[in-house]
Amino acid sequence: MTRPSWLTLIFGTLIATGLLWLPSALAQTATPPFVEKLATPALLKQLQAGGLVLYMRHGNTDNSKPDAVPKVDLNDCATQRPLNDEGRRTAAQVGKYIKAAKIPLVEVFHSPLCRARESAELAFGPYKHSLRQEMNLMYVGNFTSEEKIPVQAKTRELLSEPVAPGRNRVLVAHAPNLADLMGYFVKPEGTVVVIKPLGNGKFDYLASIHPSMWPALLVP
Repeated sequence: MTRPSWLTLIFGTLIATGLLWLPSALAQTATPPFVEKLATPALLKQLQAGGLVLYMRHGNTDNSKPDAVPKVDLNDCATQRPLNDEGRRTAAQVGKYIKAAKIPLVEVFHSPLCRARESAELAFGPYKHSLRQEMNLMYVGNFTSEEKIPVQAKTRELLSEPVAPGRNRVLVAHAPNLADLMGYFVKPEGTVVVIKPLGNGKFDYLASIHPSMWPALLVP
């Protein structure tokens, strides 16, 4: 009797155990790529009613001056990638648009890095909103997987914790943080991401508002 070849034995084992179908199964269960949704005027009415979270990426930065990793000093902006003039204008203008849209805010959390703090101050400081530094909104682009854990946990908490009607929570932070949490690298800088908190660590992504979109959204 002819003995089966080693290749026949391998394929027979794969078929018997179902492993031959593994690539197909993985393809069916893989997480689909993130798809950005652009805001419509109807979203402004939801924001005016409150109960949502606005995640704003800081304004444009000067990429010729990177963070002095690993020696970033949170008290010394010279060791950090700063906003440029365009970024300052963008942050201030987004804040004016949010006020013009009559979007009620209850609290503003920001990353400890200067570019996020300055963006929060320019956008929301003039309107007497309470600005609160949150260490665990720190930029995670240079973090290890273990170092990211508390940042991801706090970001998820602030995105998912319910907000009372008539109020909205604001987070001013960084693109990599949201990319790690939901696969969305926010761009361009100054974009506002609108989130519906669901509680228990869960939330829904509603839409994004690029800085250039606000004038069209505000047209009656």
